[in-house]
This record gives sequence, structure tokens and C-alpha cells, in this order.
Amino acid sequence: MKNLLFFCVFILSIFASAQDINQLDAKGKRHGIWKKNFENTNVLRYEGEFLHGKEIGVFKYYKNVNGKPVIAATKEFNKDNNLAKVSFFASTGKLISEGQMDGKLFVGAWTYYQNRSKNILSIDNYNDKGELDGERLVYYDNGALAQKEIYVNGKLHGPSIWYSETGVVIKEYAYDAGELHGPAKYYTKNGVMVLEGQYKRDRKDGVWKYYENGKLVKEKDFTRKSKNPYKK
Repeated sequence: MKNLLFFCVFILSIFASAQDINQLDAKGKRHGIWKKNFENTNVLRYEGEFLHGKEIGVFKYYKNVNGKPVIAATKEFNKDNNLAKVSFFASTGKLISEGQMDGKLFVGAWTYYQNRSKNILSIDNYNDKGELDGERLVYYDNGALAQKEIYVNGKLHGPSIWYSETGVVIKEYAYDAGELHGPAKYYTKNGVMVLEGQYKRDRKDGVWKYYENGKLVKEKDFTRKSKNPYKK
């Protein structure tokens, strides 16, 4: 008799818990704990809590991997705005990237990680429109700086510098609104000049100089001659 009573209480508690999820408030907005499965499966797609239609706290999002839910992302919401602290994961559980989102837009600083280690791959900065904006740093797997560049409203703008794994400058570019525009220099991994010249709106322009073992060996003129409309 006691076993039967315990079983009935257990079943009722499960039923009551099931009734407490996926609820709507008086205005038809999602409220309380919500869980959703992938369509036509029993595999969990996401779980989290709503406050009268607004996500709050930590939401977990999953991938359907061979019929099992595998964490794909977490989003930590607050009730005051649309900002969320976000982390993305590989199917192995390894952290891929983390930062903030405003709705569906990446905003602020984001950190991306190397595929084969926990080391940083890059640090990107986004404006409130979800565009790359500000300094972007890229790293080698050993942690050494590989590349440094600047974005303005989603486009490369200003100096772009590339480094060897030992910290030697191997490339230098200048950008203007996403186009190569200005001086360009190329070096060996030991920092010896190989090539230098100018870009003008993504095209080589003027005299480019070629070096071997640091000595000038050739020059080539890329100056674009203006067309004479009267010449047949």
C-alpha cells in the first residue's frame, strides 16, 4: 500500500512539473521555464526561462547529434535590455568563441579560440550595428601576435601589419575604406626587405622595387597612363 501511494505521488509530481513548463501569461506571452525539442523528435533544442515574453537568465541551445542533444551555445540574458553574454561550442564541447550579442548582432569585444588548443585565435571588436569596428588582433597557436589591423564600420582602414611567429614584421599594408591604398612592404621571416611599392584603390601604382638579399635588383612601373580620348 505504501509503495502504491509513493508511486502515485511520484507520478503526480512529474505531471505537475510538466504542467509548469511552456506556459503563457495572461497576455499570451511566454512565461516561466520553456523547453523545446527539434521538430518531430524528443531531442532538446533549447531550454531557458522567460519573464512575460523576455528571456532572462541562462538559455542553453543544442545541436541534434545522432539523436542526442549536444550543447551548441549558451546565452545569459538580463531583464533590462537585449544584451546577452554568449558562448559558442564545438560538438566536442570545446569553446569556440565568446562575447556579447544585442539581439542577433555581435557587439563589443569578441574572443575566438584556436581549433586545437584553448589559446586565443583572434580578438575582434564590433560596433552597435554588428560591424567590425576598431582594432582586430590575430594570434598564432603559440600565442604570438600574427596580425594587427583596424576596421571602421566593417571595412579595413589604416595600417595592417603581419608578423612572423618570432615577432618580426613580414608584411605592411595601408587600407582606405576596405581598399588597399598607400604603401606596401614585404619582408622575409628575418625582416629583410623583399618588395615595396604603393597601392592605389586596390591596384599596384607607381614604381615597385624588388630586392634580393636586401639589395635592389629590379624596378617595375605600374603607373597607369591616362587615356587620350582624341587618339585613334
